[in-house]
Amino acid sequence: MISLKQSTLSIPGSEFLRRRSPSPNFQSPVFPVVKSSRSSIFSLSKPLHISSVESFFPCLKKSSKNGKEKDQSLVRCKAYEADRSEPIRDSTLARSEAARKVKIGTYFATWWALNVIFNIYNKKVLNAFPFPWLTSTLSLAAGSLIMLVSWALRIAETPKTDLEFWKSLFPVAVAHTIGHVAATVSMSKVAVSFTHIIKSGEPAFSVLVSRFLLGETFPPAVYLSLVPIIGGCGLSALTELNFNMTGFMGAMISNLAFVFRNIFSKKGMKGKSVSGMNYYACLSMLSLLILTPFAIAVEGPQMWALGFKEAVSQIGPQIIWWMAAQSVFYHLYNQVSYMSLDEISPLTFSVGNTMKRISVIVSSIIIFRTPVQPINALGAAIAILGTFLYSQAKQ
Repeated sequence: MISLKQSTLSIPGSEFLRRRSPSPNFQSPVFPVVKSSRSSIFSLSKPLHISSVESFFPCLKKSSKNGKEKDQSLVRCKAYEADRSEPIRDSTLARSEAARKVKIGTYFATWWALNVIFNIYNKKVLNAFPFPWLTSTLSLAAGSLIMLVSWALRIAETPKTDLEFWKSLFPVAVAHTIGHVAATVSMSKVAVSFTHIIKSGEPAFSVLVSRFLLGETFPPAVYLSLVPIIGGCGLSALTELNFNMTGFMGAMISNLAFVFRNIFSKKGMKGKSVSGMNYYACLSMLSLLILTPFAIAVEGPQMWALGFKEAVSQIGPQIIWWMAAQSVFYHLYNQVSYMSLDEISPLTFSVGNTMKRISVIVSSIIIFRTPVQPINALGAAIAILGTFLYSQAKQ
């Protein structure tokens, strides 16, 4: 308990109480007040503890006929004022902000982990079953199936869409399909780390397309940040031990396609009230419809059957698990990334994307024991640093 000091202070309403009192001996009530270290004035803004009214309203006590005091009060209360008053803090708001930070951190950790797992299984599948068009199709099909089941079981809320929504989504889906297939083709030809080093150059494509096709202008810091990005990617490409032109071009085309995907998405989705998770689900379904006929035309069922038979003879039945895992994890990591966009700013997302590439590059080098020359590693570090600087300058 806090020790209290008391003093008395007459209440201005005492005259009113005296006039209303039936007893001629009614005394003016006095109010006990705490003298704090800062002021002796009674403050109603400070916390009070109500316990007994008779301690400072003795007038409420009346004597009985036999001379003994009889308590006539209906309410017992006492007022105490603490020596110190603390500022009121909104603990609910603080807890809500802390929960939001934990949620964002969980999104980031899950996003990075799922992306690393996807890239590992994707590369394993492509090493044993080098059919990137079918692999890309399976990834989109798995995601579409997962979301259809989620909507049917009411695990996820079914999005409310119309014809205009799908029209605006179509160019986004075309760009997404091209970018997805191109990245998979790249990883089927070169190391995972090299593909992601080249893909870290996406900001350069974003600035060039926005500047020359859309007429947007950027501050000098943005243009300067492109120097380490382009230089680092070029240094890594020149010193890559297992360089392949198809793999290099696949990563470059993927960069360009994803830049257009982002541009179309910003323009077409303004005013559309669809969550990030459902938006990516619809994008996957539309991309699947676009990609399937092209996959059949480029590779075809006959090539898939022969390739699968050879993969099973070399790897065994676990190739089926690898294909299922890479398909499911592809959808999950993209879904989490789109969900995180609902909670964070574009700048935070860009920084998170940069850190994701670092985790993928490092983990793939360790797991697949990719030989890396010091000059190659330096190029990768410069490119990733440039990507980080770009995200800061762009904001």
